[in-house]
Amino acid sequence: MIRAATPDDAEGIAAIYNDAVANTTAIWNEITVDAANRVDWMAARMAGGFPVLVAEADGQVAGYASYGPWRAFDGYRLTVEHSVYVAAGFRGRGLARALMQALIARARAADLHVMVAAIEAENRPSITLHESLGFANTHTMRHVGQKFGRWLDLTFMELHLDDRPTPM
Repeated sequence: MIRAATPDDAEGIAAIYNDAVANTTAIWNEITVDAANRVDWMAARMAGGFPVLVAEADGQVAGYASYGPWRAFDGYRLTVEHSVYVAAGFRGRGLARALMQALIARARAADLHVMVAAIEAENRPSITLHESLGFANTHTMRHVGQKFGRWLDLTFMELHLDDRPTPM
């Protein structure tokens, strides 16, 4: 089930986030967070008019997704960057796809124009998922990050949410 996140989901969201911090290059942070941090993060997202969605499976938070500003300048207001994460034990069940489809639908309903993905270049499952959802690979920046004692490359992908010829 995909639904809007609530503060009661913060512990589950923090656990998924912290696993990605500790064990993957999906998140380039090195510091874990607690549930209070995720409550504050959700409140800030929602105050900005941005969704935070969770995938609930087997009675627990199995994944989450959100989008927020691409850049902090007025000219970028119709472009957002998203994130999607699924708990290790729930991967391969289609939850990331379901979260992304719901997130894309929310972005279209909000009259946004472009959704951006910034993905660690060796994360083939994420790149493949995004390609299957219509995202196009726009560029890979080499050695722009570091984690686990190695340089990381960042692949940018974009999805045009509509075909309007000019901004509204």
